[in-house]
Amino acid sequence: MSVTEPSPEINYESTDPDVRLMLQVRDDHAAAFEELVLRYQSRLITVLEHMVGRRRNAEDLAQEVFLRVYRARKTYTPGAKFSTWLFTIANNVARNALRSNARRREVQVRASESGSFSASSLEQMALEASGAMPTRQLDNAEMAEVVRLAIETLNERQRMAMLLSKFEGMSYADIAESMELTTQAVKSLLSRARENLRTVLDPYVQDGAKPAAG
Repeated sequence: MSVTEPSPEINYESTDPDVRLMLQVRDDHAAAFEELVLRYQSRLITVLEHMVGRRRNAEDLAQEVFLRVYRARKTYTPGAKFSTWLFTIANNVARNALRSNARRREVQVRASESGSFSASSLEQMALEASGAMPTRQLDNAEMAEVVRLAIETLNERQRMAMLLSKFEGMSYADIAESMELTTQAVKSLLSRARENLRTVLDPYVQDGAKPAAG
């Protein structure tokens, strides 16, 4: 009877330059922290904006994420990619904000204030989700609004999983770690998210019917 060897432990310090920067932050190198903020701020704001619906709120939440990163620096250990660890914190911050917003019934989706995504990426998302070729010319600005509205129709966990997959390019395993789920649960979330987006986006791609605002 063969015994399966345990998977070798990954040395993230040697494979991830951002982990090396965070280890410098742990040693109180201010320039390393500034570099991490520079690398991740716009990416964080993009994801958080799609989670909470407002650019200004997303900017505030990104600052909260970086504040938590800085406060945790002395206990930081490189047990995952830096981006995975960072988006674990971002996921928790976004969930807290959504719960607070839900109590006040103030969650709204805004059409693009930031121009975060290129027109080509939005069109690709719409067509991939729809699985159909458009029967008409798609307007970029209108599509940006529609895709944002479509994302808002997803529940909180589907939305975060989709954003990390589509716009951060994370693997199932990294999304699972960031969201504190199993890999199988992430696959299921993404499958349901794609099906839900297809239901919402197909009428728009084909006939121009916009999804209702959340």
